[in-house]
Amino acid sequence: MATSPKRAPRKAASKPNTSKDELLHHYREMLMIRRFEEKAGQLYGMGLIGGFCHLYIGQEAVVVGLEATSKEGDQRVTSYRDHGHMLACGMDPKGVMAELTGREGGYSAGKGGSMHMFSKEKNFYGGHGIVGAQVPIGAGLAFANWYRENDNVSFAYYGDGSANQGQVYEAYNMASLWQLPCVFVIENNQYAMGTSTKRSSVAPDLYTRGEAFGIPGEKVDGMDVLAVKAAGEKAVAHCRAGKGPYILEMKTYRYRGHSMSDPAKYRTREEVQKMRDEKDPIAHVRDMLVDGKHASDAELKDIDKEIKAIVNEAAQFAQDSPEPAEAELWTDVYA
Repeated sequence: MATSPKRAPRKAASKPNTSKDELLHHYREMLMIRRFEEKAGQLYGMGLIGGFCHLYIGQEAVVVGLEATSKEGDQRVTSYRDHGHMLACGMDPKGVMAELTGREGGYSAGKGGSMHMFSKEKNFYGGHGIVGAQVPIGAGLAFANWYRENDNVSFAYYGDGSANQGQVYEAYNMASLWQLPCVFVIENNQYAMGTSTKRSSVAPDLYTRGEAFGIPGEKVDGMDVLAVKAAGEKAVAHCRAGKGPYILEMKTYRYRGHSMSDPAKYRTREEVQKMRDEKDPIAHVRDMLVDGKHASDAELKDIDKEIKAIVNEAAQFAQDSPEPAEAELWTDVYA
């Protein structure tokens, strides 16, 4: 990873004794998502990925920070900007990339593509193409945990655009009524499909929309993985204690357009570059590692090289994997 300009120090909302191993883990996980998404963008440009493709570049700290608070049995469900969530919960980059390219070796046998993958083994209940539809599913997963009387938590991820959907509030109502252990995570990247939240929401803070349902929440710096983890620990503890749902509004930012076909003309290049220079989540952890003498530039470059090799291997696996057989059209259907 190239050496970035020196940034002003940011106050991390985390324990001051954050370990070297924890920082390196966060760095690796976020860098894996970043490099994977960059490769996916390249393959899309080459025509090897068809349909829609929504990249997670810039938002890596949200899912990495929250996954650090999860335990075995916890579930997660998200929208169509889903590749980063799959990697963060431990799904194989080869299977994810093969699905992106519509190949037999993909997680949905090449039939779901970028927006619709699933892994029962990793408790990943899919990326969903219908805006906001995953939120009541997240509440349903929490209902299953409540019914089984375990202490598992479901994480329901959705964006600032989805936050305006009516079904979100139906889910809020039921989750609060039955005190369901669901962490509602608003990944507020500030532009939805291309409309600023300033133009689409009368409430400047989206997490406050839970107040009418008695759901506590808070706004978090979603560009700081340690702040995300600290807030996530609080939310998860609330849910596991049987106190009902919790809302986390992650103020984050995507560097690319809404999808690969979006030129993102609704914001300036200067705005995007300013975020990259001052708030990049990976560079922030990198600076902490170097400044704290936990790792050298050379060691971090080695990590980057290692991750690029994994991503390149996944891309090659995807291209070598055959396309699904025609008979696959008749599997996994109800009628």
